Amino acid sequence: MSGFPRFLLIVTAEVDPEVEAEWNHWYDEVHLPDALRCPGVKRGQRYVSVGEISETIEGKRAKLKTRIYTTVYELDSPDAIATPEFQAMRGWYHFSPHVRSRTQVVIQTP
Repeated sequence: MSGFPRFLLIVTAEVDPEVEAEWNHWYDEVHLPDALRCPGVKRGQRYVSVGEISETIEGKRAKLKTRIYTTVYELDSPDAIATPEFQAMRGWYHFSPHVRSRTQVVIQTP
């Protein structure tokens, strides 16, 4: 499986519908291009869920009609998210009252 990236940063967010258009414009036009200019970030792609999502909390499963945005970045190493450039481009905080959930994880191939 040598064609797969060694390190990925996966970010998910659930955004209130009333700011979704503004969120998408900012993410596509500002945030993603800024992230892709950071050292150690090779490439990135955004996705959005379609249909209902399935969520399990404390053994209880629920189907929800919400949209989850996911961005997958390919990294040179986990250190890419610690660079001054990456830390400086964190401009999403003006959306924080409208972000219901957010996750960020760096994963690597074993």
